[in-house]
Amino acid sequence: MSKKAQERIEELREKIRRHDHNYYVLAQPVISDQDYDFLMKELVKLEEENPDLVTPDSPTQRVGKDLTKEFRPVSHKIPMLSLSNTYDEEELIDFDRRVRENLPEGEWPEYVVEFKIDGASVSLNYVNGLLKTAATRGDGLTGEEITANVRTIRSVPLRLNVKKNTKYSLDDIEVRGEVFMKIKDFEKLNRERETAGEKLFANPRNSTAGTLKLQDPSLVAQRSLNLFVYSLISTEEELNSQYDNLQILRELGFNVNPEVHLCKSIAEVIDICRTLEGMRSSLDYEIDGAVIKVNSLWHQRIIGSIAKSPRWAVAFKFKAKQAFTRLNSIIWQVGRIGTLTPVAELQPVFLAGSTISRATLHNFDEILRKDIREGDKVVIEKGGDVIPKVVAVIMDERSPQSKPVKAPRLCPVCSSVLFKPEGEVAFYCENSECPAQVRGRLEHFSSRGAMDIEGLGTALINLFVKLGYLKIYPDIYELKSKRAELVKIERLGDKSIDNLLGSIEKSKEKPFHKVLFALGIRYVGSGAAKKLADHFGSIEALIAASAEEIEQVYEIGESISSSVRKFFSDEHNIHNIMKLKEHGLKFESQIVVSRNSFFDNRVFVITGTLSSLSREDASEKIMKLGGKVTSSVSKKTDYLIMGENPGSKFKKAESLGVKILTEEEFLKNLGEIN
Repeated sequence: MSKKAQERIEELREKIRRHDHNYYVLAQPVISDQDYDFLMKELVKLEEENPDLVTPDSPTQRVGKDLTKEFRPVSHKIPMLSLSNTYDEEELIDFDRRVRENLPEGEWPEYVVEFKIDGASVSLNYVNGLLKTAATRGDGLTGEEITANVRTIRSVPLRLNVKKNTKYSLDDIEVRGEVFMKIKDFEKLNRERETAGEKLFANPRNSTAGTLKLQDPSLVAQRSLNLFVYSLISTEEELNSQYDNLQILRELGFNVNPEVHLCKSIAEVIDICRTLEGMRSSLDYEIDGAVIKVNSLWHQRIIGSIAKSPRWAVAFKFKAKQAFTRLNSIIWQVGRIGTLTPVAELQPVFLAGSTISRATLHNFDEILRKDIREGDKVVIEKGGDVIPKVVAVIMDERSPQSKPVKAPRLCPVCSSVLFKPEGEVAFYCENSECPAQVRGRLEHFSSRGAMDIEGLGTALINLFVKLGYLKIYPDIYELKSKRAELVKIERLGDKSIDNLLGSIEKSKEKPFHKVLFALGIRYVGSGAAKKLADHFGSIEALIAASAEEIEQVYEIGESISSSVRKFFSDEHNIHNIMKLKEHGLKFESQIVVSRNSFFDNRVFVITGTLSSLSREDASEKIMKLGGKVTSSVSKKTDYLIMGENPGSKFKKAESLGVKILTEEEFLKNLGEIN
């Protein structure tokens, strides 16, 4: 019976996988729901009778029974970068020009155009054809594991259909995609929440992101999530192109959006973007634009990336949806670096899947330019379908009694006199102890992408600032000395305070680049913080670095270097850093340096495409051996490592007499070839 049971179990699993693919991926079911249920019930019964034959990839194992107590961090092998946005066809033409300028002479790019799905990005790792882990995007470098929840999504294969793929060996791959919720499923979910007296989700994207972080997989399974995949990554195989990769993903059993277009020119790209935008209202899921990618992966490597986004891809945002409403009043918000932003308080109106009651007015010059006044009837739209903004005033309906808005003179929070730098449009509150700035800085410091202090959210920060417990970052790490006072606060108590203090203590384990990002230096995002931390190795070295030395770091420009220098010239910031060091936060890079006489204390620049490893991998190897990697050639450069199709850096290195290393010579010095 055991052999017969095993054969029948495998037969049922294969049938159910095929029917799942037909239903959830192809939208072409070939059997009734009742017949499908019969197959599933038979499989469940056989597995219950033969528990030793149950495998993780069985269709019965999609929904786990264990609660997820903690979403552990997962480091992405290759950063999940965000895309730069374009909003008109001229910007697409500029993108094409930049792409062609970065390619070798005689090389012409092809482009792949796809829908930009409005959902939550995920990364799936498959080993030997089986789903191993799934993770959120996080800050692009580190996400959170959500494997149990992603397994419940029926369009996610637990086992790949590797038989259909014969071109490559894909034993260890990463697949990236966008989890989303269909509009009808989102509306059904909100109706159920309204009936239950629960808070409604603002839009399908928010409901998707919230669902992926639920602790109970059985609840996730009830939410009808879907997945479109758009990227295939292999560290073992030399894949050819984006278009080919999408075909491979289809063969493996993934749900690839049907609207994938290969274009020979930017003119074709623009035509396809127009077509896709025209399809928008007929779709049963939300999109907010199109994604344009250079097709050749070899071209992608040549073009490279900047700290936050790839140079070989761009998002083309479709025209925003608009609505009309009344602007009741204008208020001013103060950000964490003191910038004042005007905000329109609106008569609530439904727009693009959510109810809008506030919209940004950008700055005072924008208010004057559009002649926006309190009481006006205005046109609002979602910029990139995310942030609502006021785009115009309906002048015919303006009241004769309306008056122009006056420029702010005092901070609306602390009443300090405002400062407006010459040549800038923004007003600033220069009082570093302004409660609004304090709250903003503390929120950023404790946020998930920075120190990730669970429990220290907006409400608690506001309360602790009001009570005088928090003013600067180090105060967070001194809360443990006030435990007796904190547990007496209404609705907190022993357990919640102990959980908070435990999370604060755990945050001390965050690496240097996370701490550097948490400091909130203007223009220093998570990607730039990682590059600076890896390059300088310690906070002392970064503090001592000149603007010129900072700009030598790969893909770090003048705006970042001047902001870093300004931040470290402030004695208050240095004082905070010293206090944080006393509390045990990490201000040194964890890269283990093994000194090598060839690389130690020498400066390297990499140009062209390396065939055996990426520039990022080469840079990391050099730094681990005591060397430094910079982005530009100068008299201080010791060696230029030259790959295929080197650019202008090669000519500059020759003119300065910098020594040139071929890739083979570089690898020999690494000891990776004989």
